[in-house]
Amino acid sequence: MVTTRSGIIGLTFLFVLAGCGQGSDAPEGETKAAASTDSGAQCAFESTKDGSPLPIKAVATDTPQAKEFLKTCINPYTKLYVADPEAAKEGKKKFGYYSCTQCHGGNAGGQTGPSIIDERWQYAKHVTDKGLFETIAGGTNLGMMGWHQQVANNPEMVPTDDILKIIGWLRASYQGGGATPWLD
Repeated sequence: MVTTRSGIIGLTFLFVLAGCGQGSDAPEGETKAAASTDSGAQCAFESTKDGSPLPIKAVATDTPQAKEFLKTCINPYTKLYVADPEAAKEGKKKFGYYSCTQCHGGNAGGQTGPSIIDERWQYAKHVTDKGLFETIAGGTNLGMMGWHQQVANNPEMVPTDDILKIIGWLRASYQGGGATPWLD
């Protein structure tokens, strides 16, 4: 069997459509200490599914922005994209390219999956870019698969930098009210 990018994306699309779900499946605000699997990384990621360590480390192909995030848990694209809507279009392109639109709609306002640009977070941790990254990278118990290359153990999946660009665009597209802690 020959594996191609379009084949992987097509299969991924089918799995996502079959499993897109809404609602929280973890106790709100519950966190567990997670040890980093890479001595160079300072940010310890945890699974949205069960709070276990999410083994994401810097790799040779990561951009400087991705490496910065993995050390600091601060997405360098968020403030950039909020300040520059033209630059944010790169994140929207990635959102479409990886078929996020199939569950979350073309502008992330929701479809079979929830809106990810309003104030009704499925998980309390989504008020931080780190928390949103953890959910996108590792998936949920309610139907969203893990999209990160390392979590899926598949180089055809989404690299750290592309997830960060998507998150930056989501933050730039935010339509909820109240505080925006990801800009602090």
